[in-house]
Amino acid sequence: MEIIFFGTSAGLPTKDRHTQSIALKLEPYATDIWLFDVGEATQHQILHHSIKLGKVSHIFITHMHGDHVYGLPGVLTSRSFQGGEGKPLTIVGPKGIKAYIEASLSLTHVHLNYPIHINEIDQQLDLTVGQFEVQARALNHGVPCYGYRIQAPSTPGTLDVAKLKALGMEPGPKYQQVKSQDTFEFNGVVYDAHDFKAPDKQGPTVAIFGDTKPCDNELVLAQDADVMVHESTYIDGDKKLANDYHHSHIDDVLQLIERGNIQHALLTHLSNRYTKEEVKAIEQQLKHTHTQSFQFVQDFDAYQF
Repeated sequence: MEIIFFGTSAGLPTKDRHTQSIALKLEPYATDIWLFDVGEATQHQILHHSIKLGKVSHIFITHMHGDHVYGLPGVLTSRSFQGGEGKPLTIVGPKGIKAYIEASLSLTHVHLNYPIHINEIDQQLDLTVGQFEVQARALNHGVPCYGYRIQAPSTPGTLDVAKLKALGMEPGPKYQQVKSQDTFEFNGVVYDAHDFKAPDKQGPTVAIFGDTKPCDNELVLAQDADVMVHESTYIDGDKKLANDYHHSHIDDVLQLIERGNIQHALLTHLSNRYTKEEVKAIEQQLKHTHTQSFQFVQDFDAYQF
């Protein structure tokens, strides 16, 4: 799987950063692409990447602040002309997202050539998408705002070829039966297939947050995640100031990484007060004094896992 950042700024764009937009590529489990938040200029940023809007099957919105949704009408419209014709699109977000989309499309006289399904969250949501499990839980941002936990499917364990050969079974179509079923028959004997393969491999867990100050649901969503995407609007200075504005300070995020046993964190939504050079310097300083695995991201950064 891969996460690509098309916008990493908080509130306002800068010359180096656009507002929030994240893509999640589901390969090798599926060919779909999911978007998380669609800030202004998202469709322009995507033009600089190999991702095509026609591949986007789901859009998840964390909250209705403009830096997270102002690019949505343009993306929906352009998808009609960029491979999306006839391909359904599901949009998940807080209450109000349906009215926003319908008003935007109606007032600009847009007629999409594909069906859309809008799922508004009421406090929390548990959703199955193909083989993926998605949880949405409320955060603390002063307005309805959500974080998402995505659990990828498990894959069958590898076959113990030596053990199968010891039965007299040579490689061939029968191996696929052993791999995909609970039991198999060979030479008139029924065997437990689990005795001939390693345990299933659990797919990765990804947690993607909207804006928030520390709250209990952060740990619910992030616990033992392989990858976490989290806002870090304030990466230095007064922690109280960050929390007063319902945002996270870098100290909050580092504590969450440790408490949640998170393998790696990608920190985005950086205040426009910071230059690229300042972000790099602060990151280097923090990594000298903290052991947590994290990185500050910028537009077009990608992370594979």
